[in-house]
Amino acid sequence: MSEAQTVSGEPGIVRDLTAFQQNILVILSEEPRYGLAIKRDLEEYYGDEVNHGRLYPNLDELVEMGLVEKSELDKRTNQYELTDDGHEAVLDQLNWTLSKVVTDDERADTVRELVDDQL
Repeated sequence: MSEAQTVSGEPGIVRDLTAFQQNILVILSEEPRYGLAIKRDLEEYYGDEVNHGRLYPNLDELVEMGLVEKSELDKRTNQYELTDDGHEAVLDQLNWTLSKVVTDDERADTVRELVDDQL
């Protein structure tokens, strides 16, 4: 079993990540992206500029942790993609969050509606 996977239902390795790093993983869950595309999505989410000095060190740390894979698109552009462990980390965080939010049938129905809206 990988380090990111958990048996206990707790968030595993993701608990050691900052919210900013978790948001990067969520963005990469959709599809692989290059750095500036990740930056744009983060800026849209935060409603503020995300500087390169914050983004790229965090991406590098996620690569070092084995949650993100970095590949070269061309001489100037890198692409970032979730690894299997990165995907498991996102699912662990989502599972943990849902375990706190879904406390009764009414809340479960609300979450189902949110999921259905995304499909």
